[in-house]
Amino acid sequence: MHRGTEFLGCDLAIMGGAMSWISERNLVSAISNAGGFGVIACGAMSPELLDTEIAETKKRTSKPFGVNLITMHPQLSELIDTCAKHAVSHVVLAGGLPPGGAIDRIKSGGAKLIAFAPALALAKKLIRSGADALVIEGMEAGGHIGPVATSVLAQEILPEVASQVPVFVAGGIGRGEAIAAYLEMGAVGVQLGTRFVCANECIAHANFKKAFIRASARDAIPSVQIDPRLPVIPVRALKNQEMERFAAKQREVAGSLDSGAIEMAEAQLQIEHYWAGALKRAVIDGDVETGSVMAGQSVGMVRREEPVADIIAELADEAAAALERRG
Repeated sequence: MHRGTEFLGCDLAIMGGAMSWISERNLVSAISNAGGFGVIACGAMSPELLDTEIAETKKRTSKPFGVNLITMHPQLSELIDTCAKHAVSHVVLAGGLPPGGAIDRIKSGGAKLIAFAPALALAKKLIRSGADALVIEGMEAGGHIGPVATSVLAQEILPEVASQVPVFVAGGIGRGEAIAAYLEMGAVGVQLGTRFVCANECIAHANFKKAFIRASARDAIPSVQIDPRLPVIPVRALKNQEMERFAAKQREVAGSLDSGAIEMAEAQLQIEHYWAGALKRAVIDGDVETGSVMAGQSVGMVRREEPVADIIAELADEAAAALERRG
């Protein structure tokens, strides 16, 4: 993990997963203050909102933290400028290959670039393009997911690229023993989201946290793609009315595509804005039936509300004990 902590500038190479409406100033600063590495979820924020969020996070921690940007955001360039203005140390890019020039803009602003790589070919391409580190995230994760399990991605990607750049593993990690296993395979650290949702410092509504504590792994299911022409990235969330309503939304957007009312890029943005709104209803308003309760399969290991520092300490102790047992 030493290579990971050196790269991030923190005590433990445990990154907080960027969860919209959840990974904001309070949780992000708490993770960094506890020795991990908090990451602001920019999501659909405007540059002005992100500017405020970074400033407020800086008031709460003097430790390093990152900002996660979505590659399809229409104001990506302005968001990169906002990160540079605040001298953000690490920018995390999610959502596929970044548009031309984005990587150079991030690095010329002084930040290290961490990119999501859901496949080996993409991992190699991102390294060639200048990514400083990678996150490989499997389908067990919450929110937007790919089709391949974390354990398979780790076996496929780590032996090929771990010697070239630091690689962090994400998706379905809920205990320190799993962290130890991925470190042994060549990862320099991990990223966790679901375990931090029920932290005391997390602003999520009490109903949202209760849903996590009650849920088992099998309750976190992926959304279904209705129309193959509409490239909707599946989302993993707890089973509720919202998962059924999303199918109707896809049919509505596909109809607009058919009629020529919107282009494909606009269709994808409509889907993203839909998820952002549904997630806000659940996280902020506490509507866990018609809101989206995004959760990874590690939700079954979330059993109580507790401080971020306790969660990180428990994970570190479990990982250390596992490595000691193996000699």
